[in-house]
Amino acid sequence: MSSGPAPGVSGALLVAGTTSDAGKSVLVAGLCRMLARRGVRVAPFKAQNMSNNSVVTLDGGEIGRAQALQARACGLEPSVRFNPVLLKPGGDRTSQLVVRGKAVTTVGARDYMTHREWLRGVVADELEALRDEFDVVICEGAGSPAEINLRATDLANMGLAQAARLPVIVVGDIDRGGVLAHLFGTVAVLSPQDQALISGFVVNKFRGDVSLLGPGLDQLEALTGRPTLGVIPFADGLWLDAEDSLGVVGDAPVGRPEPPVGEEWLRVAAIRLPRISNSTDVEALACEPGVSVHWVNEPSRLIDVDLVVVPGSKSTVTDLEWLRRSGIADALVRRAANGGAILGICGGYQMLGAVIDDTVESDAGAVPGLGLLDLEIEFAADKVLARVDGDSDGIPLCGYEIHHGRVRRNGDAPLLCAADGSKEGSVRGSVRGTHWHGLLENDRYRRRFLADVAEDAGRHGFVVAPDTDVARIREAQLDLLADLVEQHLDVAAVLSILEAGARPGLPTIASSLGSRHETIKRGSTESDGP
Repeated sequence: MSSGPAPGVSGALLVAGTTSDAGKSVLVAGLCRMLARRGVRVAPFKAQNMSNNSVVTLDGGEIGRAQALQARACGLEPSVRFNPVLLKPGGDRTSQLVVRGKAVTTVGARDYMTHREWLRGVVADELEALRDEFDVVICEGAGSPAEINLRATDLANMGLAQAARLPVIVVGDIDRGGVLAHLFGTVAVLSPQDQALISGFVVNKFRGDVSLLGPGLDQLEALTGRPTLGVIPFADGLWLDAEDSLGVVGDAPVGRPEPPVGEEWLRVAAIRLPRISNSTDVEALACEPGVSVHWVNEPSRLIDVDLVVVPGSKSTVTDLEWLRRSGIADALVRRAANGGAILGICGGYQMLGAVIDDTVESDAGAVPGLGLLDLEIEFAADKVLARVDGDSDGIPLCGYEIHHGRVRRNGDAPLLCAADGSKEGSVRGSVRGTHWHGLLENDRYRRRFLADVAEDAGRHGFVVAPDTDVARIREAQLDLLADLVEQHLDVAAVLSILEAGARPGLPTIASSLGSRHETIKRGSTESDGP
């Protein structure tokens, strides 16, 4: 595949997917890092995202975590410009609408449609500004463009491509099976006008001998008139900053645990809440050799683990009710009584307290928490959005906060001290909690925390690795993505697509199938004699 310089390259394209979690986010990140390594000024863009995994930007808003990772791939700080519309699901039918980084309202599927026209303007303005500032903008679609029931109001897929005249690359995940049908069908259900913008395909997560796939790709090109631009192999080492909560499955491991430095493993159970938010907080633990992290969703999985993490939630009171129904709440109470380590983060921290007074997310009013911390939380309509720093016993720390709940009273010792001198978080015996996301990405703090957990659990054979660097691991994954793009994608063809822009002369599925249909029809007639 092509490599080398990309002098003067400019333009924009959209990476769409046959399904959610098909590989759009990682392909965009890989393309961004590949171009940035070649000296191209490149930026990511996702017009509309639906995710509860978000980060706080330097400009004081929040965006989807994948766009923050893509910005990092470009050598940029995360900005609300890269993800101007974010939907954060709080229930099966409602989501918080975040525009240019700020929460605007809560919407249902139907009333969201009333916001589409002004949101279309927001998206168009931001993309135009980015295209003026950068050489290349790599856009990521949302879900799949084959959701034709939503086409009339689409902001992120073919609606964006038509409005901005973007060529489109469609990526499909062969690990799910049926990728050739997915790629063909995605194009086939589109209107002729939308089909004309599809420039090629990428197959993601391939395992085995790629030559066996070749005949199928040749037939796909004959059927659609579009080439497959590359087949990206499955890469076991890519797992940080997963955006889609569909990938957070009960009983599933987080990451790829490396063998322990010492003689014993440390075992961590992370609660897979129904409305889990910022699930990526536990990924830093899984970067550590000898630390096995699993998502769990029933109480038996908490037996014999050394640490339980209760992560954030977009619907704290509702997920607290689920903890009680599932039996996990009782298991946590028993665990705390026996001195077992528990860490609550953001919404998980609030659940561990005595009272949650919520008239914002759930409108439930005052409800009892688990009572493991002497903590009272009161929700406010305005959201805390902040990048924060501070220290813990001389260890410098940084993180970010995204939450409606405010600490009304805290009768426990603080977990850390913020830079402004205020106390943050709670410690009561073996139970800890904090509103800070990203706390465990502070390497020195994480090492000390794990050493304390191991000591309390009697895991004297567990040794904390002295050199695990989460930021370095994240950078290595971005470089791996760029390497995969360089080695397995026809980069010259992708650059040509960027330069050429949308090409309305591309054939439709109907026209490319016409002669084939006639041949099939004649063959059938000739063989159907008496």
